[in-house]
Amino acid sequence: MITSDLAERAERLRAEREPFVHATVVRAVSPTSVRPGDAALVLGDGTIEGFVGGACAQTSVRLHAIRALETGAAVLLRLDPGAGPDDEVEAGVVVAHNPCLSGGSLDIFLDPQLPALRIVVAGDTPIARALEAIARAAGYNAVRGDAAAVEPRATDAALIVASHGNDEEAALTAALRAGVGYVALVASPARGAAVLASLDVPDDLRGAVHSPAGLAIGARAPAEIAIAILGELVAARVANPLGHGADDGGASAAAAAAPSIAIDPICGMEVVASDASIHLDVDGERVYFCREGCRATYLEQRAADASAR
Repeated sequence: MITSDLAERAERLRAEREPFVHATVVRAVSPTSVRPGDAALVLGDGTIEGFVGGACAQTSVRLHAIRALETGAAVLLRLDPGAGPDDEVEAGVVVAHNPCLSGGSLDIFLDPQLPALRIVVAGDTPIARALEAIARAAGYNAVRGDAAAVEPRATDAALIVASHGNDEEAALTAALRAGVGYVALVASPARGAAVLASLDVPDDLRGAVHSPAGLAIGARAPAEIAIAILGELVAARVANPLGHGADDGGASAAAAAAPSIAIDPICGMEVVASDASIHLDVDGERVYFCREGCRATYLEQRAADASAR
């Protein structure tokens, strides 16, 4: 079961909006060093805090936890010592054939914990306040502030300006340059066009602003307008989940967050290419391994090759 220290660590990560995977052993067949209930947290860089098995098991847990963070879907990881390619036996179950396990097998439930998407609302108007309340009710992390003070980030789901003429240009420009996925302005068609024309950004970014904000559903009251805006946001995210933004639409920021995958040159296992994995720097390049045994074998082979020359 999860220890109090690990539970406190998980709460801190949630408070800091850091994504992680909660890994729990749900089945263990001897010989193995773990028991059902053993748990760990896997961070976005591949660091494992807690215990869900030895080095070989950790290699597979790290790899599939990173993939779970990318998809956001929980998965049951079955580690089996038999040889063969990894496969999916049924929906939500992935079998990883790990040849360096000690003979037993493990089932580990990987549950990704992703922070709620952040929506920034600029303004202190009835519509802005309604947006904040309804967005929170919909499960978003809604942050509201003055248009001149908000600080949009590339990871934000949206920046919605509802300040009725106060510092609109600065907030919109900051959001567009940051690569926020959905940027909207609450304004009439005529005033919205004038504001967009004044923005000091390339035309493709200016054209990406949703103005008037929201779906055309005949909304009039602040709460109705807020619902229309959130509906448009959801539709935009479904159509283009990476959003748009400077250069590559924010895709580079998302890709940079996910470590790449390397191949252990000895056993052929996939390994997360991060500092948390066992590795060796050779001739200016980093080589990754599933366990210390493979690294030792690699060094022995290099030494033998050098002697042969």
